[in-house]
Amino acid sequence: MALTAQPLPLIDDANLNAPFLLSGTKRPPSLPWPDISTRAKWSVSSAKFGFGVECLRDGDPETFWHSDGPQPHFITIEFPRKMPVQKLSIYLSHPLDDSYTPATLAIRAGTGSTDLQDVRIITLDKPDGWLTFDISSEPNDDGDGLKPIYAYVLQIIVMTNHQSGKDTHVRGLRVLGPIEEQDPLDEDVFTFKHPAYKMYETIR
Repeated sequence: MALTAQPLPLIDDANLNAPFLLSGTKRPPSLPWPDISTRAKWSVSSAKFGFGVECLRDGDPETFWHSDGPQPHFITIEFPRKMPVQKLSIYLSHPLDDSYTPATLAIRAGTGSTDLQDVRIITLDKPDGWLTFDISSEPNDDGDGLKPIYAYVLQIIVMTNHQSGKDTHVRGLRVLGPIEEQDPLDEDVFTFKHPAYKMYETIR
């Protein structure tokens, strides 16, 4: 499904269900969806020395992955088991990166490298900041959002850049899982947290 991103000015509680969320800060925004990035193995199609895959996850807005090969460029994220993936959060900056800034992204998902299928294609217009969006287009059962996608492998494809640029820059990327609702039966029955009470929490 192809969409043109029309980001909101700021992320806040009032617009968390919007299709695209934009944070103007350079640091990763604080979001309710859990970051599951560390559970996967990451690789990229190519990279200049010193601007590799580690720059996507270091949390430093001044570093970036710089591709060094023919288009399309891609980032591959492989989980050891099938994972529910709700959203991607990506930091792009057209004012800093100009023609290196991605203009069209394709998101693919599957059980392995041989059966990846497009789940979302988005077109970007001079993005600047952390853009967060659902990778699914299928409504959830409650009708108030979109379902997560279950996959072993995700791939983010940079199809085109602004101004027909060749290499690309991505300054940050996070993979976000669905918000897990706590089962009331799992609530902590010991509401007192002072050490004097906690010492009687279990039978020794």
